[in-house]
Amino acid sequence: MTTGIVLGVGGGIAAYKACELLRLFTESGHRVRVVPTASALRFVGAPTWAALSGQPVADDVWSDVHEVPHVRLGQHADLVVVAPTTADLLAKAAHGLADDLLTNTLLTARCPVLLAPAMHTEMWEHPATVANVATLRSRGVRVIEPAVGRLTGADSGKGRLPDPAEIFAVARRALARGVAAPADLTGRHVVVTAGGTREPLDPVRFLGNRSSGKQGYAFARAAVARGARVTLVSANVALADPAGVDVVRVGTTEELRKATLEAAAGADAVVMAAAPADFRPASYAPGKIKKADDGSAPTIELVTNPDIAAELGRCRRPEQVLVVFAAETGDAEANGRAKLARKRADLIVINEVGVDKVFGAETNAATVIGADGAVHRMPEQPKEDLADAVWDLVVARLAEPS
Repeated sequence: MTTGIVLGVGGGIAAYKACELLRLFTESGHRVRVVPTASALRFVGAPTWAALSGQPVADDVWSDVHEVPHVRLGQHADLVVVAPTTADLLAKAAHGLADDLLTNTLLTARCPVLLAPAMHTEMWEHPATVANVATLRSRGVRVIEPAVGRLTGADSGKGRLPDPAEIFAVARRALARGVAAPADLTGRHVVVTAGGTREPLDPVRFLGNRSSGKQGYAFARAAVARGARVTLVSANVALADPAGVDVVRVGTTEELRKATLEAAAGADAVVMAAAPADFRPASYAPGKIKKADDGSAPTIELVTNPDIAAELGRCRRPEQVLVVFAAETGDAEANGRAKLARKRADLIVINEVGVDKVFGAETNAATVIGADGAVHRMPEQPKEDLADAVWDLVVARLAEPS
């Protein structure tokens, strides 16, 4: 069945980026009605929206009055996305004002609503905007965090519209969960780690692993779609920043440890999807290590890295939910159970890995075991779907008394 999406466009310079978002929706088979504000039409004209959507543009409450557009658009939508959402639109939505077609649509929508703010840093950080965002989130509206980068003119900072492809990914997760699915991580702060650490051996070499970070990034996107504030600690990942996520970049296991412990201090849940190196070279060679004249290889002494998940398990608050991962090649389930107990976690996600399994793939299968002994076998599926299934288990634990 064709999904009906309302794409609202606010009057900011980032309105041109919504053209790419519209293209992603329509090429994925969605029916899209674009509802631009009067200010948005000063940046991108109605013919552009009509040509890209294949639908008439709804831009005022006085056109096609017999169809009652100010009510019907919101009532019939499966998803409402507003990108960019200006500070003015945030304020109107928070206070229930309805002086144009887009704000009327926001009042009548009973489907998931996703707002992608874009504005200057000072406007985003103003106490009025902060309060408006908190109000909207308390009502279940998904307000994703803006990106950090170049703004209008010479300014840079937080307030940039996230990449359209990443907004699309969050919208796709909200649609996948359905109209009735609540934003059940609203008001929660979650930390996700992703990627693989690298331990320098000399200026050109390192010890690392094959983790792509895709599963961790899927966890981050799924959490944003469920309303969470997300901190993503990313180790050596060649992926675009997920929309609405605060990304902390690290390289080594020790850097991952410090960043994760700091972010986790006030978090409601921590998902340790990264693959930290278990070992590192005992010493770092300041110059490139050369072959010996006889062609023999050097001997590299290794030392053990700290166990970040176990440290989190020892120091976490009673109400905090900890999810750890086990990438196994032998008796995966037995090894996973032992690791779950050793790390004092609530859940362990066990992956059987190999040359063509898990690493870099778009799909994943896992066995998830809880500290209460419950076993959840998850068949091969897109990594985003597996992430949502694990978040379901986390949400259930967050709802339990500590």
